[in-house]
Amino acid sequence: MSAQRPLAILVHGLWMHGVVMEMQRFFLEQQGFDARCYSYASVEPTLTENADRLAAFARAQNATSLHWLGHSLGGLVILRMLECAPDLPPGRIVLAGTPSRGSYAARELSKHQLGEMAIGRSLAEWLAREDHGTFPGREIGVIAGSNGFGLGMFVAPELPEPNDGAVAVEEKKLPAACDHIVLPVSHSGMLISHALANQVAAFWHNGSFTRETAAA
Repeated sequence: MSAQRPLAILVHGLWMHGVVMEMQRFFLEQQGFDARCYSYASVEPTLTENADRLAAFARAQNATSLHWLGHSLGGLVILRMLECAPDLPPGRIVLAGTPSRGSYAARELSKHQLGEMAIGRSLAEWLAREDHGTFPGREIGVIAGSNGFGLGMFVAPELPEPNDGAVAVEEKKLPAACDHIVLPVSHSGMLISHALANQVAAFWHNGSFTRETAAA
């Protein structure tokens, strides 16, 4: 790792693999970061188990500072990690499409046995919580999408609007966040959005998003 390039870890969402974060890794490396994609099993382990494994991966980087980008469930894994391991190196966190305040689509899906199995133990653990967590000393930014094209159209057709096709904008508003922005992207479209990468980089650099208009 180059000492001149801040280290960042990118964490994917449900049913995915770290490879889906490669486009964001490419964009963010162009912005001056040493970005690394992390893969984990998103269904079978509990949220706390995945958080502990992510913390171990973070410690293995031997970094003095460490930024984070979590997409969807990946953001919840990061938040749980920060609760379990507050001693990790300082750094800023961006949550993109993360259902921090619950998930209407997941609740609808879990009404059926196969759907309950599909959402997995990590997401179920977070949804069972009544609090949204506090993260002293951590700057957290939230990016929500407003392009409603996605799986949620079929799984949960009454998903509250605006939404990104999987998670409603209101479900992403983490009380502990210091900044929040809405982009015209879908839940899966976030993975390839250059505009999202620009906002992530801005937050990692400055602790706030930019309000300049940018194409998704």
